Amino acid sequence: MNHSIYSADRTTHLKIVVVALVAGIAVAGFGISARVNSDESYSQTARVIKAGQPVTVTSSGTSVVR
Repeated sequence: MNHSIYSADRTTHLKIVVVALVAGIAVAGFGISARVNSDESYSQTARVIKAGQPVTVTSSGTSVVR
């Protein structure tokens, strides 16, 4: 068993590449299937946010010592 990636032989490197490729395909497939089955069906709606009354923020900058 190789404990270092630098001293690993060719088959170990190939195994690592294959496992990474399969994991990447699985993650991409899960992401695509989750997106295709969404309930929104690619419809977008515009939402309007209206401003309310203006607010004044003040601070005195002094501390109260009792």
